[in-house]
Amino acid sequence: MATTVNPAGDPEALAIDEAKKPRGPISLYLIARARDNLTFPSVWSELNGAMGDLGTYIPIVLSLALSRDLDLGTTLVFTGVYNFVTGLVYGVPMPVQPMKTIAAVALSDPSFGVPEMMAAGILTSGFVLLLGVTRLMRLVYWLVPLPVVRGIQLAQGLTFAMAAVKYIRYDQDLAKSKSLGRRPWAGLDGLVLAFAAFVFIVLVNGAGDDAVTVQEEEAEDSSISENNHSSSSCSSRWRRWSRRLPSAVIVFVVGVVLAVIRHPAALRELRAGPSRMRVVRIPREAWKKGFVKGAVPQIPLSVLNSVVAVCKLTRDLFPGEEGKAASATSVSVTMGAMNLVGCWFGAMPCCHGAGGLAGQYKFGGRSGACVAALGAMKLAIGVVLGASVLKVLVAFPAGLLGVLLLFAGVELAMAARDMASKAEAFVMLVCTAVSLVGSSAALGFLCGMVAHGLLLIRAYAISV
Repeated sequence: MATTVNPAGDPEALAIDEAKKPRGPISLYLIARARDNLTFPSVWSELNGAMGDLGTYIPIVLSLALSRDLDLGTTLVFTGVYNFVTGLVYGVPMPVQPMKTIAAVALSDPSFGVPEMMAAGILTSGFVLLLGVTRLMRLVYWLVPLPVVRGIQLAQGLTFAMAAVKYIRYDQDLAKSKSLGRRPWAGLDGLVLAFAAFVFIVLVNGAGDDAVTVQEEEAEDSSISENNHSSSSCSSRWRRWSRRLPSAVIVFVVGVVLAVIRHPAALRELRAGPSRMRVVRIPREAWKKGFVKGAVPQIPLSVLNSVVAVCKLTRDLFPGEEGKAASATSVSVTMGAMNLVGCWFGAMPCCHGAGGLAGQYKFGGRSGACVAALGAMKLAIGVVLGASVLKVLVAFPAGLLGVLLLFAGVELAMAARDMASKAEAFVMLVCTAVSLVGSSAALGFLCGMVAHGLLLIRAYAISV
């Protein structure tokens, strides 16, 4: 069938729109879509996938809560709602992550407090929302070549992986976002514990096998019953057992238990009830500082990693399932809308992120039920315990968080393995190198686009 190019020049986006077009009454369509998006293909796999993004989420929100008085209870409530809504809308494990550049500025600048963070989040989200509602984000998505996107993903994945190794090797002062001395081998947060968690996850999850359908599992179960004593049935049992064992959930639960053992007084410090929500007062100076120091460096990362890279990654992870491929317009709108509400009440500015999507997929997340379950857990904790849960989470072993973050980073970086030609690899690696050394996704993007353009000019000159 011929594909008609839309005004923005994006045939893929048009295909997504066609796949999502309602059939029959709109109310029945919405109900059916919500039911499909929140269906658990495999309960344990989806719950396990929900843990895949915690290696990024927990250290950032804990650091800001300890050092900048970010209200953890309010953040948990709003991000829980964000998670549930994104699961309902997209039907894929679409993550909700803190805006990392804004968080980094807040942790490095003592004068950049809650009002400045909220101002930066509102301004960033307003810009992204504007690109979404005007459909300009679709044009941006179409113009950015795949090697540049892969460069951004590789840089972000390697950044996560290197931060994870730092969490594993060194003791952490989350309040100051600094590494301390080398982590001891023994103890409730020692290297042995982190290494054991790493070995356990690799044995269970491997390098990240492809998803297995319910029909394939049933066929495998039938094969096991027919060949009960064969070696092939033993290997099939192992594969089935490893797919159903929630490795990340187990690691997280072990971490919570160890946190309570390390700081038993925290249980007595827990208080029932949610945090009291207040509208954040943002003075004029906070708007100015939030824009210059927070929004300006955050906007390129949000556009590239939270919209463009996420949309392309959904196609990579769910090939042939157009109904699950997120469009640049919808991702821009949901990211912008959620912060334009939550930031006024002091919730950490959040975005979608390719790293979180890769991490949740790595641990088994395949549907919107994955992030909806995570959202329900955050919302329940935020409503029942509020900010007092900080007393327990601050004792969570940082080494275990590092292990979870390591797998999320590696999974995101592996998206770059599809660069088939030397020219594509060259552009990708230029973008990655500049992003890592310059600590700027915007600078890496610019250099990648220049390299891509120069290669096109050279190829044209040679062909003429």
